[in-house]
Amino acid sequence: MSEHSKPELKARPLSPHIQIYRWTLTMMLSILHRATGVALYAGTALLAWWLLAAASGPDAYATVQAVSSAWYGRLVLFGYTWALFHHMFGGIRHFIWDTGRGFDLKHVEILARITAFTPPVLTLGVWFAAYLYLGAF
Repeated sequence: MSEHSKPELKARPLSPHIQIYRWTLTMMLSILHRATGVALYAGTALLAWWLLAAASGPDAYATVQAVSSAWYGRLVLFGYTWALFHHMFGGIRHFIWDTGRGFDLKHVEILARITAFTPPVLTLGVWFAAYLYLGAF
């Protein structure tokens, strides 16, 4: 091989990326599981704020109560409720997989649908029951 000739480079395959893959429910649930984990950290900080305010006295607690009872506070609490249920059902799905069960495509799809559709229903049910209990209806 002379010093002026270069070895021929072979075309290397490109790694698949997000535009190549066909989005599936399990892919979306995996991303949501991570996102809800992060959201639960933020929600835990809000819970700590509420507890500290309750321990600090009526003025601090009134501030937290005013924020959490406003429309944006309730929206955050609603999202926190959904994140809690979604993350819980994602954890149950992974626990089932940890036992070595549910890996065939039929059961993967069933578990994915349960994980996707049950948390919103439970969230709405909890909030409906809470508003019913508080006499808001």
